[in-house]
Amino acid sequence: MSFIQAPPVLGNTFESDVVLRAFLGNHLPAEVFREIEPSLREMGALSGGPLHELLREDEASVPTLTSWDPWGRRVDRIELTRLWKETLRISAEKGLVALPYERRHGAFSRLHQFALVHLFEPSSGVTSCPLAMTDGAAKTILVSGNADLAARALPRLTARDPARAWTSGQWMTERIGGSDVGASETVARLEGDTWRLYGTKWFTSATTSEMAMTLARPEGNPPGGKGLALFYLETRDEAGNPNGLAIHRLKDKLGTRMLPTAELDLVGARAVPVKGLSNGVKNIATMLNMTRTWNAVAAVSGMRRALDLARDYAAKRAAFGGPLLDKPLHAETLADLEALYAGAFLLTFRVVELLGREENDALSEGEDALLRILTPIAKLTTGKQAIVVASEALEAFGGAGYVEDTGLPRLLRDAQVLPLWEGTTNVLALDLLRALTKVGGLSPVEQEVSRCLAGAGGPLGSAGRSASGAVRHAAAWLSRVPDATALEAGARRFALTVGHALEAALLVAEASRLPDGHPLRHAAARFARFPLDSIRDDAPLEEARALLGAAEPVPAERVP
Repeated sequence: MSFIQAPPVLGNTFESDVVLRAFLGNHLPAEVFREIEPSLREMGALSGGPLHELLREDEASVPTLTSWDPWGRRVDRIELTRLWKETLRISAEKGLVALPYERRHGAFSRLHQFALVHLFEPSSGVTSCPLAMTDGAAKTILVSGNADLAARALPRLTARDPARAWTSGQWMTERIGGSDVGASETVARLEGDTWRLYGTKWFTSATTSEMAMTLARPEGNPPGGKGLALFYLETRDEAGNPNGLAIHRLKDKLGTRMLPTAELDLVGARAVPVKGLSNGVKNIATMLNMTRTWNAVAAVSGMRRALDLARDYAAKRAAFGGPLLDKPLHAETLADLEALYAGAFLLTFRVVELLGREENDALSEGEDALLRILTPIAKLTTGKQAIVVASEALEAFGGAGYVEDTGLPRLLRDAQVLPLWEGTTNVLALDLLRALTKVGGLSPVEQEVSRCLAGAGGPLGSAGRSASGAVRHAAAWLSRVPDATALEAGARRFALTVGHALEAALLVAEASRLPDGHPLRHAAARFARFPLDSIRDDAPLEEARALLGAAEPVPAERVP
């Protein structure tokens, strides 16, 4: 009889995630955990069962754009995939945006929300993208003080009725790129008593959303970020026609293929200023911090899915006389990935925990500064780690991991967007430096690490020393870096060192609360053996410039 490989299967992804369950057990009051556990168990069963199967069935589907109706009228309608329609319905009914605004569990509402998102996201076809922007738009409108917009949009953005629920876009990227937002070329003109927007948005994710938040420069305003204003617009008028939008095409992307990402022109789109007619970059920061948090949650949930599939396959796949999971080297490889996941999860959900406390006026002294620092750190660190885990997971399947109809390559394709969205690794590393100047340096991180390591002894004490050593080196480097050029050159290594050290410290803190033999205790010890510190004291910027500029051009006849 010929050998046929058994495909990996998922069970209830809440029941199998020991890190998620241990964290919630340690950080939620017992009565809150008891109350929300059925919703988590239900989502785990849905995500690991019917929703995962629908994702597999709909794997090759992509959204389609119809620009014109049969009679020559411009309609610009985008048809979503079957999975997306279903996940948008589920996300509304389960309150994946609504929960933190309902505040049923006060400061713990964010933990409930993002635990559900963590379980839902890997089977959603990246519906988390519009959900993230919807959450960000709701919070931005809420804190803006714009009562008219709040009355119109908030009940829809936070609705649980799918027929009433809205999602939001976040349109910032233009032809000049997405990182240098202050160079935006979109113009806002006051025509009569209505603001109208003119310009091109090069990437507009979730273009089917009912509304969007976007940046534009009111005529006469100065250049730069301060001259921009944050605007709210609805994508269609009451008759269902485009609101001054002309969609040129849907982007053909490496991953996130079910996500309708469009290139469009604003041709007199009616819009409303959210908060004044300047400081648009500052005013959209609330939205960016929210979407960066969602990005980190998507990263750790993607890691979890890749590892669940790889582990199930390794338990069933026989090679060299036994299951792959029994092979020492394969077990070592997967164990390292499990430790990476555990550290990334705890860093991300520390941000979630602080976010919930901030929104309920429950932050302790110093935690507000810590949240400002941890948000970019968590996004940039987990975004890079998600790619490592996805790539290694595909390799763990051998050739099957490279075959599209297994559904596995999507794990890596979708992971690759995570360091790009909401600020690249380099952009966020520089954002971290700006945050440190506003909060008085690295002391909030040093205090957090000290809190995590207090009382840790034995193997956990050794792990803690690795974390504290990396943070001390980061603080020392920051204090003696010679100039702004050297500071910028070392920003990425500095940020990743701080991120990895925080993950190690949080693992020690969590493991200290658990009995001997718990997987998180092993994860803490293993993570601390990773190279946490990547800072270079020699600051080899001149070497980098020489390396990039020294190569002679290849003669034309030698170019392949």
